[in-house]
Amino acid sequence: MDPLTLIMLAVLAVLIIFMVRNSRKRKRETEELVEKIVEGAYVMTNFGVYGTILNIDVENNQVLLETTPGTVLKVHRQTVTRVVPIEGASEPESDNEIDESIEPAYGERVTEVNSAADAHTVDTHAETGTVLNGVPVDENGKPRTDSKSAE
Repeated sequence: MDPLTLIMLAVLAVLIIFMVRNSRKRKRETEELVEKIVEGAYVMTNFGVYGTILNIDVENNQVLLETTPGTVLKVHRQTVTRVVPIEGASEPESDNEIDESIEPAYGERVTEVNSAADAHTVDTHAETGTVLNGVPVDENGKPRTDSKSAE
C-alpha cells in the first residue's frame, strides 16, 4: 500500500470516531433533557418562548406551556429545547450601583447626575423634553432655542 492510501484511511477512521462520539454526546444530552422536562419546569422553546409546563401529553407529543398568567400555548414536545434554572438565575444589579470602570459606548446617552445643580437642571427640564449633558434638546437631538429652555 502506498502512503497516500494509508493517510486517507487514517483520516477516514478519525472522522468515524468523531461522528460516533458526537452522536453519543447528543443522545446523552437529549436523554438528560427528557428527564428534566416535567410538569412545573420553567423551559425555553426553540423559537424563544419561555414558560412553565402545565401538562405533558406523551401520546400526541404535545405540551401545554403557560407563558404568562392566563396565557397557555399548546406546542409540540420537541420544541422544548432547554430547562431554565430559576434558582441559579443571577439577580440584576441595582440602579444605584454604577460601575465606574465601564466607559459608555460611542453615542450612548449617560443619565448620571453629578451634583445638586445638575439634578435641578434635569428636574426643571424634565417636562419640556430630553436633556443631554445639561442642555435641553428637541426630538431631533438639536439644542432647544425656545423660551422655556432659555430660563
